[in-house]
Amino acid sequence: ELVWDVSGRLRTHAPSTYKIPVASDVPADFRVELFQAPNVADTIYKSKAVGEPPFMLALSVFFALRDAIAAVADYERAPKLDAPATAERILMAVESLRRA
Repeated sequence: ELVWDVSGRLRTHAPSTYKIPVASDVPADFRVELFQAPNVADTIYKSKAVGEPPFMLALSVFFALRDAIAAVADYERAPKLDAPATAERILMAVESLRRA
């Protein structure tokens, strides 16, 4: 969702300013059908959509953050980091390693 303020500035310009959809945002009645028709254009390995690459990129960011947080404890223990890794959850993970 894009949100602008009264002066016309975009307020939802970064992950810290908007809520990233998660699995719990899926409606209770969510029906999906697979595309049955053949591809009308040449695609890589006859793919019909983009699915795994963006998902894997998101995972790489999550685990990079987790690895960076682990540096607080000299990588001696893995931090508990919940997804989505909001700024607040990252701070909580850092603080938990500092206290331990």
